[in-house]
Amino acid sequence: MVTSAPSPAVRAVLDAAGDASGAPPELLGEYLALLEQAGRSGEHASEVDLEAIRHLGARAADEGISAEAAVRLYLAAAWRLWRELPIGTDPADPATVRSAGEAVLRVVDDAVAALVAGHQARRREAAYEEERQRRRFVDDLLRGDADVAALVERAEPFGLDLARPHQIALAFPLRGGAAAEGAATTLERSVVDRFGDREVLVADKDDVVVVLVPETEPDPRGDVGDLLHKELTKHHGGTWGIGVGRPHSGAYGIARSYEEAREALALMRRLPLDTNVLRARDLLVYRVVARDHAAIADLVHAVFTPLLAARGGPEPLLRTLETYFAVGGNVTEAARRLHLSVRAVDYRLERVAALTGFAVSESHDRFTLNVAVVGARLLGWPNNQELRLP
Repeated sequence: MVTSAPSPAVRAVLDAAGDASGAPPELLGEYLALLEQAGRSGEHASEVDLEAIRHLGARAADEGISAEAAVRLYLAAAWRLWRELPIGTDPADPATVRSAGEAVLRVVDDAVAALVAGHQARRREAAYEEERQRRRFVDDLLRGDADVAALVERAEPFGLDLARPHQIALAFPLRGGAAAEGAATTLERSVVDRFGDREVLVADKDDVVVVLVPETEPDPRGDVGDLLHKELTKHHGGTWGIGVGRPHSGAYGIARSYEEAREALALMRRLPLDTNVLRARDLLVYRVVARDHAAIADLVHAVFTPLLAARGGPEPLLRTLETYFAVGGNVTEAARRLHLSVRAVDYRLERVAALTGFAVSESHDRFTLNVAVVGARLLGWPNNQELRLP
């Protein structure tokens, strides 16, 4: 490895190259001495020399100096030093000059390649570390049991003020579509355009896209759930389920909103709801139903056990009730969605009344049947005969 003090001429080159490139001359290390050595003896840079230059490239990345500026420094230093370079044993011989020029250019090429490689490697390491820290932060934030004071401090680099109300939206590919990791990358720009580059976070966790946004005023374009569904369907295809938690304040509030969004996605998988965007505020009635497990299990058992004796089993009758209630009791629309005739739907509803003793034409019975259908889906009945919540 070359180690020698720079001559006055070289010192002038160092200063001029630094001025021209905007990068500190210290990043050149022994590069100019390598050029002098190549001009004098035709010797190439050794692997030890190039490794030292790779370290200088990494140092430039650490100091926030772009690879472009570092390369300009090396090229500016090379052409400024050219006239000062010693040329072999016979500077008047064209062959000697040509050989020296080739050796110098080889050193320039190898040195610049090593410099850029070191810079890029350090940038990749930094990006990997940043992503690792980001994932750890997201995990701790959504878990809700981390040190709150430390969490608030860690949130600052991500532009989050945890004292403000935030809400979580989750997106999961129900059928087709891209993987959550790829979807999160392309979705981030749309979220930032809509909500700004502060107080937002887009990540993927356990094959689900996680989006954190601040509480906002009502928007005619819809909320974060509508935005995610539109953008994911547009750019990634497939069918996406979106669960949206309610806005809550504080670090614990974010974890609460996350759990609400997860509950919405879980309910979407268990119930054939007529929507791909489910909001926690719309789930309150389901939570009430599910909270008293013993009562809802007793209701399902008491009302629907007779359906087990129906020809074809209880599922067609349950699906008919479910669709009938979903369209507000409109038999014609229920028939269209079920791909049945109106007469067939009427017949099924009559069979329910005959078997259970509850008729949709009676207001009290209609309410009982509606709640029982929700309970049956939540409990997984009739497949789950033990009537336990999953």
